[in-house]
Amino acid sequence: MPLKGNLRDFSTTNLLNLINLAKKTGTLLIEGPNQSAQMSFRNGKLIYAAMGHEDGHLATVLRKAGRLTEEQVRVLRARAPNATDKELGLLLINAGYVSQSDILNSLRHHMLEIVYRLFTWAEGMFRFEPTLMPGDDKITVPIELENVIIEGSRRMQEWAHLVEELPNLDMAFKWAERPNAANIRNMNLSADEWRVVSYISPKNSMRAMAKALGMSDMEIRKICYGLLQAGLVELVRPPGMVTRPLPQPQRPADSARPAPPPPDRKQQVSIVTKLIARIRSL
Repeated sequence: MPLKGNLRDFSTTNLLNLINLAKKTGTLLIEGPNQSAQMSFRNGKLIYAAMGHEDGHLATVLRKAGRLTEEQVRVLRARAPNATDKELGLLLINAGYVSQSDILNSLRHHMLEIVYRLFTWAEGMFRFEPTLMPGDDKITVPIELENVIIEGSRRMQEWAHLVEELPNLDMAFKWAERPNAANIRNMNLSADEWRVVSYISPKNSMRAMAKALGMSDMEIRKICYGLLQAGLVELVRPPGMVTRPLPQPQRPADSARPAPPPPDRKQQVSIVTKLIARIRSL
C-alpha cells in the first residue's frame, strides 16, 4: 500500500516514526501551501534533505555555517561553476579550506534545520517514493531518527509558545527607553542576535527583518522574543501596517512582504556602539 496523504491527517512526527520503525528506504516528498520539501532515508536513517528552491549547494551551506566567506564562495562559483557537491568537497579539502568533518557537520546541521521546519507544517500533501534516492553527486550524511523526533517535538512546543507571545510578524520594535538592567547586565548576544539588532527600527517589521536576514519565522520570533524579555526593545505598530490573519501555532507564516534595504554600515556601527555603551553603563 503506497504511503501518501495529507499532513492534516498524518503529521511529520507520525511519518518519521513510521519510517524509523519500518526501517524504510526511499524519499518522502511533501508539497506544502507555499513550499515543497524532500527527505531521503536509507534503512530508517535520514541521509538527505532539501527545501524547495532554496539554495542547498555545498558552498552555500558552508558559508552559512561560517566555514567559508562570501568572497570564497564567489571565487568557487566562478572557477568551478559545474562542480558537484562531492567534487567541490574534495577540492576544498585538498586545498585546505575545510576538513571532512567540517563538511559533514555543516551538512548535518543544514539537513536537521530543514527537517525541524517541517515539524511546523500543519498542511501539505505527501507521498513516499521507495525507488527515489539522491543523485550520486550529492553528499549524504546518515542521521538516527529517534533524537530528531524528540527534538522536533520539543521545537513544536517552543514554536507554539513563540506564536502565542508574538502572533503578528507585521509588528516591529523600538529601543526601550529604560532597559531592564538586571536582565541585560550579563547578556551575551550571538552573531545572529547582533544581525537582528542592526535592523531594529519601528519601520522594520519582524517579517521584513526575517526576509532580509534569511531567517525563518521561528528564528526571528525566537531572537526578538529574547530581546523583548531582556528589556532591550518594545513592541510597536509600524507605519502603514496591514492587518493579517494570525498564524496557526504549527504552520509557518507567509513571508511575502518585501525586505527592508540593508542597513547603512555607519548607522549599523553607531547602533551597535550605542548598545554596547548602554549595557556597560548599567
